[in-house]
Amino acid sequence: MASPESGTEVSEAPETVPEARVPEGEAAHASAVVTEAQETLRRVFGYDAFRAGQQEIIEHVVSGGDALVLMPTGGGKSLCYQIPSLVRKGTGIVISPLIALMQDQVDALRALGVRAGFLNSTQDLDERRVTEAQFVAGEFDLLYLAPERLRVPATIELLDRGTISLFAIDEAHCVSQWGHDFRPDYLMLSGLHERWPDVPRIALTATATEATRTEIATRLNLDRARHFVASFDRPNIQYRIEPKTDAKRQLLHLLQNEHKGDAGIVYCLSRNSVEKNAEFLCQNGIEAIPYHAGLDARTRAVNQSRFLREDGLVVVATIAFGMGIDKPDVRFVAHLDLPKSVEGYYQETGRAGRDGLPSTAWLAYGLQDVVNLRKMIEAGEGDAAHRRRQSLHLDSMLALCETVECRRVQLLNYFGQSGAPCGNCDTCLSPPETWDATVPAQKVLSTVVRLDRERRQKFGAGHIVDILLGKKNAKVIQFDHDSLKVFGIGTDLRDVEWRGVVRQLLAQGLLAVESNYGALVLTDASADVLRGRHKVMMRREPERATAKAAKAAKERKAPVELPAEAQPIFERLRAWRGATAKEQGVPAYVIFHDATLREIATALPSSLAELGRVNGVGENKLAKYGEQVLETLAPTEPDTQEP
Repeated sequence: MASPESGTEVSEAPETVPEARVPEGEAAHASAVVTEAQETLRRVFGYDAFRAGQQEIIEHVVSGGDALVLMPTGGGKSLCYQIPSLVRKGTGIVISPLIALMQDQVDALRALGVRAGFLNSTQDLDERRVTEAQFVAGEFDLLYLAPERLRVPATIELLDRGTISLFAIDEAHCVSQWGHDFRPDYLMLSGLHERWPDVPRIALTATATEATRTEIATRLNLDRARHFVASFDRPNIQYRIEPKTDAKRQLLHLLQNEHKGDAGIVYCLSRNSVEKNAEFLCQNGIEAIPYHAGLDARTRAVNQSRFLREDGLVVVATIAFGMGIDKPDVRFVAHLDLPKSVEGYYQETGRAGRDGLPSTAWLAYGLQDVVNLRKMIEAGEGDAAHRRRQSLHLDSMLALCETVECRRVQLLNYFGQSGAPCGNCDTCLSPPETWDATVPAQKVLSTVVRLDRERRQKFGAGHIVDILLGKKNAKVIQFDHDSLKVFGIGTDLRDVEWRGVVRQLLAQGLLAVESNYGALVLTDASADVLRGRHKVMMRREPERATAKAAKAAKERKAPVELPAEAQPIFERLRAWRGATAKEQGVPAYVIFHDATLREIATALPSSLAELGRVNGVGENKLAKYGEQVLETLAPTEPDTQEP
């Protein structure tokens, strides 16, 4: 298995944890549970050892305990319910919102020899009836359900007729009512324990603060469950955030210079932006496809399937895309607009590098992003308390963008964990300077004050900057703003620098945005700055931060574990895998992950027994693909001609 993640924090829920309930006929002794789980890991999944934290979770659930699991994307969450479902008697019911991905998830399990199925709205009546009969007959190890199916009485009656080994609630953060991926149907899942009190439940998510974790436990009736919190550190991801100048061109430079031919995801806030950026990339020689809720269902399904199955494809998407994507070789995730929260940003960037290899999380953000999101919050749904929560989420995201410290440390701190500077993010590679921006801040605030008090007018950031720079454009002349005392007092800074000052004033809460027109207004904290009682320190962007980070990314990109002589063998194996996947109509990683092919190319097994010792080669895959792999490894004989 891939190198272990850092340790998992285990905490008891409030009060006490319920005693383990051991179903009749199952081994009660902990060592027997561990042995059976390890044998399943080796036999089915082809790995010799669990990653840090997995074994304790699996042992707890196999013994009948409830669990709330927080583990980063790529950390191995799925095994935490898949192995207990295989070890315990009955069928594991996996509740997932990812209808469009259920077929791929089931295909991946069937390739391992696991008896898996799903019930959702994509099936016709005959398909549902066959699946239901198989469940009642005990022919499934795992059955995937969309949460809305539990609203249907027939589904409840069906589950009563079968034997359930556990309930796995995947993407459990969807129960957070004001979260970034809220699904109303998740609120019903609190009733699972009341209907099936002896069936253990495991709720899993890749990202949650302590407050969100508490909300998940309360809403899912998991108050007495045991909590398992893994490290949120993803050391293979290089985090980079840079000021937005020309976002499309900045993105193109990243892809052409660092990620040529790589698969990746580009996130945009609007559907229009998705379409335009996908078209722009295609015009510049990068194969890109759009994905957003405005596309018809067939187009979305085709584009998602292409991304999963084709190598080197870029998908440009809104946040409607990505949850549950198991594609292991996504080499970059780029954001062209500022995410609304650190939780959303972390979850989206976590879709890069699931295979543990070097990957990039890149974000370009600017003043207009801050203005737009502030306006959206003020004009959005929900009460005042909800808007305050959203503002706090945005404040945390801005703090991450403007930090002069290690970005990885800042991320970990947000989730209540500690860490040392990583030496790999942009702020570590090119530490930005801080500078005393009190006087420039006073100039901006004074301009806002004079427009408001002298002219009873309010304007956006661009016009404020034009006044400071002394630009006599049509708008300035129209409103006679060249007669203001502040006109032209800011020629010591460039346009882009003034925009950075305004952006950071907004980030620090020293300026605010009116919801109606996006005009800048003062806050309660502005007065102390104007009166010289508050010193304003700001981040100065290092000129070569991006270049140094890009150089470091290139140096880390090539996996060091693959010797040069193994590279052509690896490529032969990839070609065989691609052809096999196409023939079977499944994503290539369902056959074998790149990490497994790399190990095969390096170890050069000469027998089925040797191949079976490679990580990721379980019994079913060995029987199904073993001979083909050995044939692919065999040296080709040169053609000879008879005399």
